[in-house]
Amino acid sequence: MNYSKEELRTRKITFDIIKKVLLYSFLIIGVVITFVPFLYMFLLATRSRAEIFSSIFSLMPGQSFMDNYEVLISNVPIWRNLFNSIFISTTATILTVFFCSLGGYGFSKYNFKFKNKLFFSMLATMMIPGLLSIIPWFIMMNFFGWMDTFYPMIIPGIANPFGIFLMTQFMNSIPYDVIDAARIDGCGEFEIFLRIVLPMSKSGVGALSVLTFLGSWNLLMQPLLILQSSDMWTIPVALTKLADQAGIDHGAAMVAVIIAIAPIIIAYVIGSKSIMKGIMEGATKG
Repeated sequence: MNYSKEELRTRKITFDIIKKVLLYSFLIIGVVITFVPFLYMFLLATRSRAEIFSSIFSLMPGQSFMDNYEVLISNVPIWRNLFNSIFISTTATILTVFFCSLGGYGFSKYNFKFKNKLFFSMLATMMIPGLLSIIPWFIMMNFFGWMDTFYPMIIPGIANPFGIFLMTQFMNSIPYDVIDAARIDGCGEFEIFLRIVLPMSKSGVGALSVLTFLGSWNLLMQPLLILQSSDMWTIPVALTKLADQAGIDHGAAMVAVIIAIAPIIIAYVIGSKSIMKGIMEGATKG
């Protein structure tokens, strides 16, 4: 069957419209499915225990948010725990980006004996499940005297294989001519790293920063084993301890969850583009 150019154009436009309608319908459904748990969490945070267990369902918020908040702060030092999480995550992010960038610079721009073997051996460690190392890790932290301190959540991961690999991929794209020109101008190696290589790898730095911050913020097993006093707990540990209490107040727990996820949402909104751009660019470089 032969169609005129006008008919073909009309069919193409119709097909494009149908395709866009299906695509946006799918995206809208996905947004609704994602948004509903957050809405339900907020509604529970505003209701009393009796309202939560009532069979009457309503989308209207309750009047008990401040009461639930008072119950929360009387059980756990939530703001101190929030500060602990922010401090640990921020410190771990800064140190991880710095040392992983140093490692990536070394693997990318220097030639040394066993370089490739060392690089692939480092990548091979990424296949080892983290739970297998939790017992020797705990023994080491106890031996160092780091129990009930923040060091175990910061120091062991500041030079991790994924971060070094990611930064190596970005730095592979930096021309050697730029570095050689800087050396001719009298720049030292560390100055070249800080003033030239690191700024030229800002997409990788952004992606690694957001991923490290989120990973450190959500860390549970290690701080649950190490942090013993309530003033040293992080947000995930505080939520766990709150859930372990007999007769948990679900409204107070939901208030704590809102406080816990707010920084994550802010960090993700700010850095989502950096994550996507960094991962996509890193995948095409090398």
